[in-house]
Amino acid sequence: MSVRPVIGEAAVHQLDAVLAGSVLTPEHPDYEEARKVWNGMIDRRPAVIARCKAVSDVIQAVDFARANAMTVAVRSGGHSVPGYGTCDDGIVIDVSGMKGIKLDPDKRTVQAQAGLTWGEFDAATQQYGLAVTGGRFSTTGIAGLTLGSGSGWLERKCGLTGDNLLEAELVTADGRVIKASATENEELFWGLRGGGGNFGIVTSFTLRLHEVGPIVYGGQLACSPDRAPEILRFMREYMKDAPDDLGGAVAFLSAPPEDFVPPEMHGAPLVGIVICWTGSMEEGERVCAPIREVAQPLIDMVGPIPYTALQSMLDEGGPKGIRGYMKAEFMEEMTDDAIDVLVEWGGRREGPLVNLLLEPMGGAISRVGEEDTALGRRDVQWCYHALGMWMEPDADSERRNVDWARGLATAVAPYTVPGVYLNYTSDVGDERVRSTYGPKKYDRLVALKDEYDPGNLFRLNQNIRPSLEAAARAEKPA
Repeated sequence: MSVRPVIGEAAVHQLDAVLAGSVLTPEHPDYEEARKVWNGMIDRRPAVIARCKAVSDVIQAVDFARANAMTVAVRSGGHSVPGYGTCDDGIVIDVSGMKGIKLDPDKRTVQAQAGLTWGEFDAATQQYGLAVTGGRFSTTGIAGLTLGSGSGWLERKCGLTGDNLLEAELVTADGRVIKASATENEELFWGLRGGGGNFGIVTSFTLRLHEVGPIVYGGQLACSPDRAPEILRFMREYMKDAPDDLGGAVAFLSAPPEDFVPPEMHGAPLVGIVICWTGSMEEGERVCAPIREVAQPLIDMVGPIPYTALQSMLDEGGPKGIRGYMKAEFMEEMTDDAIDVLVEWGGRREGPLVNLLLEPMGGAISRVGEEDTALGRRDVQWCYHALGMWMEPDADSERRNVDWARGLATAVAPYTVPGVYLNYTSDVGDERVRSTYGPKKYDRLVALKDEYDPGNLFRLNQNIRPSLEAAARAEKPA
């Protein structure tokens, strides 16, 4: 039985006095809003929220948490689907106020603090026509995505976000500030690219940028659900040899109640094809012509578009407070049988906010060595994302959406392979983490955990347990 730590008022005031930011407790008028995260299913009440504005604040908050034996949640954008950005009774170390960004357009690099969202990051880099793979919601924080998946519309051209990481600065569990790169703390640098927040709180990222935008050729084709089998079979073959400049997805979704959608179609089921082409406009027209021919779109919204607009295209479908339960897996190949199952479950979505997204991999992702980063499965061709999302705060809506996502996962399981990035899914637990990395990489990550966080202070994540804790759990009677 765990005992909740009792944190004295004087200790909290002392922490508040040394922070450049601020400290919130349940009595503060801003506390109720500050404790909320993106996923409305998550309803937790931390004892303390430390709003950090500087690296020194993060150090003070880590030291405070360690001294008071507190559960630690680390928050950047707050988009963690299982709600790892908050906790009950512990401390939330909130870095979302740390928004410094320094660009070197000539070197095509950027140093970005951990509190930036992808919308803020893209707004800065697009002033120079530069970008790196970022989240599909512009409200997502750069930190969690860089450390745990790094997937986005640019991944086939630029690789995953972590593939473009040049240096990370982090605060460790013992309050030190260290850096990791290809030439400094190299093994830690390997583990940060996929190991999530297990080894410390990353306060800034230095990333390689690529020439993208400010205008790209992209948007969405909205098609009849009857076209789904033909579209998926065509895209399966077309993407095998597609240029790296072509990214996107096929999505089962509902028509939004927007002006560009005829009123009679509002809420109707659709199959969407998201296009992100980063080459010339003329070449984009040529490359997308065969897709249009097969898709026979009811609504064609693909054309020259600001990259920042493409990046925020999905935002209205995932506002803060939406409830979400998600499943995802990799597919080495999207077989005809798998397509039949996906089409069936895409047609059985439980509500207008529920999406089934099918993401083509390959391109630059596959040209990174399997052992070069903690993120693996560089060989897979497709990934599915079952996004059960709803707004209604009732148990029946939750049950139906969770059952849909789980049912789809069970039906598609024969066609999937282990290794999907843990940011993608609501699944948690030791076995899920082990199967994602595989035994060799998992052992390397445990060794890093033993070195940088042997007490598992940073455990609210897809957790890699240190050796002593894992051994103690194994010795406990069932």
